[in-house]
Amino acid sequence: MNSKINLKIKRISKLAQLPSYATEGSAGMDLYAANPEPITLMPIERCLVPLGFSIELPKGYEAQIRPRSGMAIKHGITLSNCVGTIDEDYRGEVCVGIINISDKPYEICAGDRIAQMIIAPVTKANIMEVVDLSHTNRGSAGFGSTGY
Repeated sequence: MNSKINLKIKRISKLAQLPSYATEGSAGMDLYAANPEPITLMPIERCLVPLGFSIELPKGYEAQIRPRSGMAIKHGITLSNCVGTIDEDYRGEVCVGIINISDKPYEICAGDRIAQMIIAPVTKANIMEVVDLSHTNRGSAGFGSTGY
């Protein structure tokens, strides 16, 4: 079952393109750069790319900003913070932190698809300090302990 929520979007730049789903089955909405001038991102350089809009999420939801796999594989362009979170109470411009992990410069122009956005429900935890935790077979074995 596909459920839908209302996502309010305020365009704050004439260059802004509203997020859009590329296909009927897309989980993420494409996000488009709205930078007034092209940005040339040199190898290992980071930048913040404006999207030209702000959003109002429903109570109990977050927006997750994720990289586009094609940009990462083909060009070495990904997000500087892996996955970004936009909280329900944030009303500023949505921007995307980008990093060039390739060995070649990469140009970002207004209208380029640079990331994707997923809207997801948020579950809040009740923090409970305890003396002991329940036992598991794995215990405290960490990285690589399951054989992968």
